[in-house]
Amino acid sequence: MRNFRYPNVEGDVVRVADHDVRFGVSVDEGDGDEWPALREKVLAADILIVATPIWMGQPASVCKMVLERLDAELSEKDEQGRPLVYGKVALVGVVGNEDGAHHVSAEVFQALNDVGFTIPAAGATYWVGEAMGSVDYNDAGPKPDTTGLTTKTAAANAAHLARLLRDQQYPATS
Repeated sequence: MRNFRYPNVEGDVVRVADHDVRFGVSVDEGDGDEWPALREKVLAADILIVATPIWMGQPASVCKMVLERLDAELSEKDEQGRPLVYGKVALVGVVGNEDGAHHVSAEVFQALNDVGFTIPAAGATYWVGEAMGSVDYNDAGPKPDTTGLTTKTAAANAAHLARLLRDQQYPATS
C-alpha cells in the first residue's frame, strides 16, 4: 500500500517482519531486541501507518506484536505528563483475500487510541480480494476507484491533522 504518498510528507516503509522484534510489553526486551530502534522512528514521526494483512479475520501476528510493544507507551510520559505518542496521528491499512477489514481496522484503531495516537476522520483504507482467493493486491490489476480515493482521503486527513497537532499539542494531563 504505497499509495499513501502525499505532497510535502516524507516517510519510511518499515517491515517489522524483517526485524528481530521480541514479544513483550516493555520499550526494550533486551538480548538483541530491535524494537527500541523502531520505536525511535515511531517517536520521531508525526504519522504512524499500521498496515496488515487479514489472517482468518484478524490482524496478522506481526501487527498484534507491534500493538503489544506499543502497550509500553502507556507508562512513558513527557515532561507534562502526556503519553509520548500524544499528538501523533495513526492510520490503518488492511489487505487480504477475505472479509473482515472493518473488524481488523477497529481492533487496531482501539489499540492505537488506547496508547494515545489520534485517529483522523476516514483513517483507514483497505482492499480485499475474493474470499479464499489467491490474488495478491499487487497483482490484482486495476483497483476500484473507491480504494484509491479512500487512501488519498486518509493520507490528506492524516497530514492535515498531524500539522494541526504539531502546532497545537494536547493539554498537559498532570
